[in-house]
Amino acid sequence: MNGAAHAGQGGLANSTPSSFLDVMTNACLILHRVAFRLPDGRALFKDLDAQFDACPTGLVGRNGIGKSVLAKILAGLIEPSAGSCARPGRVRYLAQQIATTDYRCVADVAGVQGVLDALARIEAGSTAHEDFDRVGDAWDMRQRLHNELAQNGLGHLAAEDPAARLSGGECTRVALLGAFLAEPDFLILDEPTNHLDRPNRLALFEQLARWRGGLIVVSHDRELLERMERIVELSSLGLRSYGGGYSFYAEQKALERENAIADLERAKLERKRGEQTLREQRERQERRQASGRRERREGNQAKIVLNAMRERSEDSGGKLRQQQAATREELSQKVREAAGRIEEATERLLFAPGGELAPGKRVLSLQGLRLPFGSHADYPIELELAGPRRVALRGPNGCGKSTLLRVIAGEIAPAAGRCEVRVRTAYLDQQAARLDPARSLLEQFAVANPQIAEGELRTWLALLGLGVAEVTRPSGKLSGGERLKAALALELYAETPAQLLLLDEPSNHLDLVSLEALEAMLREYRGALLVVSHDERFLARLNLDASLTANDGGWRFDAGVAEKAL
Repeated sequence: MNGAAHAGQGGLANSTPSSFLDVMTNACLILHRVAFRLPDGRALFKDLDAQFDACPTGLVGRNGIGKSVLAKILAGLIEPSAGSCARPGRVRYLAQQIATTDYRCVADVAGVQGVLDALARIEAGSTAHEDFDRVGDAWDMRQRLHNELAQNGLGHLAAEDPAARLSGGECTRVALLGAFLAEPDFLILDEPTNHLDRPNRLALFEQLARWRGGLIVVSHDRELLERMERIVELSSLGLRSYGGGYSFYAEQKALERENAIADLERAKLERKRGEQTLREQRERQERRQASGRRERREGNQAKIVLNAMRERSEDSGGKLRQQQAATREELSQKVREAAGRIEEATERLLFAPGGELAPGKRVLSLQGLRLPFGSHADYPIELELAGPRRVALRGPNGCGKSTLLRVIAGEIAPAAGRCEVRVRTAYLDQQAARLDPARSLLEQFAVANPQIAEGELRTWLALLGLGVAEVTRPSGKLSGGERLKAALALELYAETPAQLLLLDEPSNHLDLVSLEALEAMLREYRGALLVVSHDERFLARLNLDASLTANDGGWRFDAGVAEKAL
């Protein structure tokens, strides 16, 4: 399945006509008792009921909970295992992972290659009805695509250019402009800001603000979610809607959790008091039975009377045990229900990560270093890092930020100059390639920590949100978020932890809870840090103290630049 998929094909235009906006405003997707089961039979979710209209909506939830599956069900790309989804209009879905290998050319990534092919056949003399139906009103498709590429800073691309030449950011931008050009009734975008640099993120925010059709954004980008008018959370408890943007959602979630914890404590207290009452009832019953036994031993009643008295006593005791068992189960059920309303809100660290550096210790030296490729390859980089310096690498897509990290990590050679690293370094790319995809996380953690018992290693992984199923299967089968968390923990919790972390977009693919856990982990890290990210909120929470920025004049290092929390 191609990364950008859609149901139906509409005419394309640079600006959306008002009559079309009126139609789109009435767009509505309705879920009725929707369920989905995985191939192994496990229920991913069930009995989902919801309605999505033109209100811009952010869809959030934990990694692996089924957000992308639900998005594809809403788009009509996959069928639910049970229930139904009504979609009266045309839906355009943009996938989270857009692989250039799935496409032939730029027009294919934009989703308009079929129209261009039909146009070419008509121009060559075709009279086939399907070609005319495919073109519809889009007779000027080539020019429209050309204009959109130019207006979105992609004028250097042509419709026929091979998709393989596109960078990750360019691929996302082409797919996004194609999604808007399709003029669907409903847009469903899965992590659309991944791989976009700051200017293009802001451009997307502005474009979404102008959009008048239905919109669902699956995202962990807090800045993007803040701009939504509603947040819908998918959890093990089902779907829950919150009016407002991310800040309101986060506030309500915290309040809900406080209330749920209070309810759980009340249920536990009620059970404790109930158990005390049951014990007192049982003790009174036992005293009465003991008294009855004494009377029967010391009295002169007939044997038949004594037997009847014993049977009544045993019957009474049996009924009391049944009643107490029912009461005890009722009290325990209330505790289970209260506990079930609490979703784990944060992932905790077992201990602060290692890698501490002494102030003044020399870490990294770049002297006249030139990158082997990238838009800033001709500009030399001069950089001296000492001690636990925390640096943000900034710049537009394609300038060479990721390339610089790979040079420092020793994966590729510089075109010129010197790169000297004086401490143990860990490089975490966007694919978490540090992990061996054929081996389980538990195996790899055991190699990195040979002195630690398996039970303790399992505890470490569990505290990172990685359960039994995740730690024992090959790491290549884990989600992107799970791999990233594990790869980072593997470096920080190794017997000899890295003292210099090179992080390339580490916040990509993480859910909101995992993102906060990652921020907390990195704040605790006492080694040196170089991080590439276009997520300003993420950077603002890392206690950064410097930046290395690629701009029009080359690379500029700014020391002592503290990041303020957004």
